[in-house]
Amino acid sequence: MSDYNPHAPLSLEDRRRRLVFRSWHRGIKELDLIFGNFVEANVATFSDDDCAWFERLFEEQDHEILAWVTGGAPEPDDFKGEMMDRLKKLDFMTLKAR
Repeated sequence: MSDYNPHAPLSLEDRRRRLVFRSWHRGIKELDLIFGNFVEANVATFSDDDCAWFERLFEEQDHEILAWVTGGAPEPDDFKGEMMDRLKKLDFMTLKAR
């Protein structure tokens, strides 16, 4: 019998790995580039709270997230703060598509 439990909490390192994958596979190429580059550049320093913020954000609709990040619409209060401010700068972008 296996000890595998799909409902067991993930370690911080596993959450970070999952965020990298999810950041490059959003569905809208623009978000793939924004999130993929941002997460890859910063994931090594993400805390549990940072991971939780992204996990919540990734549950939102792509077109809404894109509007929030690019300034087309104000982000909800739940996502305001340092992490969204860093995303909006887009100073981490490189032209690298996957």
